[in-house]
Amino acid sequence: MSAPLRTTAVERHDQAVRLVRRSSRRPAVVQPATRQFDRTRSSGGSAPGGRTRRTRRRARSRRPTARVLWAGTALSAVIVSTAVAVVYWKETRTPASHGTGTRDGAAGPGTLPSPSDDPGVSTAPTTASTASPIAVPATGPGTFTAARASGKAVGEGKLVRRYKVLVEDGIDIRPESAAAEISAVLADRRGWTRDGVNSFQLVRSGSYDFLVKIATPGTVDSICGAAGLRTEGKVNCSVGTDVVVNLKRWVRGSPEFDGPIGEYRALIVNHEVGHRIGHGHETCPGPGRPAPAMMQQIKGLKGCVANAWPYDDNGTYLDGPSAP
Repeated sequence: MSAPLRTTAVERHDQAVRLVRRSSRRPAVVQPATRQFDRTRSSGGSAPGGRTRRTRRRARSRRPTARVLWAGTALSAVIVSTAVAVVYWKETRTPASHGTGTRDGAAGPGTLPSPSDDPGVSTAPTTASTASPIAVPATGPGTFTAARASGKAVGEGKLVRRYKVLVEDGIDIRPESAAAEISAVLADRRGWTRDGVNSFQLVRSGSYDFLVKIATPGTVDSICGAAGLRTEGKVNCSVGTDVVVNLKRWVRGSPEFDGPIGEYRALIVNHEVGHRIGHGHETCPGPGRPAPAMMQQIKGLKGCVANAWPYDDNGTYLDGPSAP
C-alpha cells in the first residue's frame, strides 16, 4: 500500500471519533422527532387528548432508538476505520528478523530478504572465500587426532590397503575434512586403483596398512629425520607405515606446480602412497610431457608439465625414467 491510503485510514478514524463525541454532547439526532411533536402540539384546532399523549409517547420512544442507531453507525465507522488502519500497518511494516540482535540493511516494505540474508541459511565456502588462510606453525606438539570416519573399499584390486588419517593437534584442519579429501584422491580413476591390483579403504579403528599424517614442518622433520630422511621443514616423506604430509605443502602448494591447491594435494597423496605400494622415484620423460606422479616435482619439472596423477583419463600409466 502507498502512503495516501495510510493517511485516509487515519482521517476516517479521527472523523468517526469526532462524530461519536458530537453525538454524545449534542443529540441532534432527536431533533426531527422533537420538531414533529412541537408541530403536532401547536397545529390549528384542538387535537384529541389521546392523540397528543400518543404523539408524546412516540417521541419518547424514538429518542433512545435514534440515539442507538446513530451511536451504532458511528461505532461501526470507528471499527471499520480502525480495522483498515490495523490491516495497513500489518501489511506495510518491516518483517521482524528471525535472528538475534539487529541487522543493517534490513529489507524495507515491499522487498524480501535474499536467501543469504536468512540467518537460518548457512552457505558453503568457495575458493574465493575471504576467510583467513590456515596458519602454518613452525612446529607442533607431535600428538595427533585420528579422523572419526570410515568408508567402503574403492578399486577392483584384490589387495585392499586399509589406512587412517590423522592431523597433528593444534592445526586448524578438521581430521574428518582431511580424510574426505584424501579418500577422494585415492578413489579417483586416475589414481593407484587403476592398476587393477590395489584397493583402498579408509578406517577409523582396527588394523591398518598405513597412516596418513598431516603435521607441522618441525614434526615432519622429527618423524622423517628419525629414519635418516632430510625434509628441512619443506617436503613430505614416507617412512615405515607413515605417510607424512608437511602442512606447509598442504596449505601453500609448490612454486613448481601451477595448478589449483586441490590438485597439488592429490600429487602429495599419490606420490607418497605410491612409495607405500612399492614405486620409486621417476623423472621427466621428455619436454612437454606430463610429469610422473612419482617425480619429485617440487625440485623442478625439467621441461615436463606439472601433473598430479599416475594415470591419465584413458588408463595409461604416466611414467618416466627411474631416478634416485
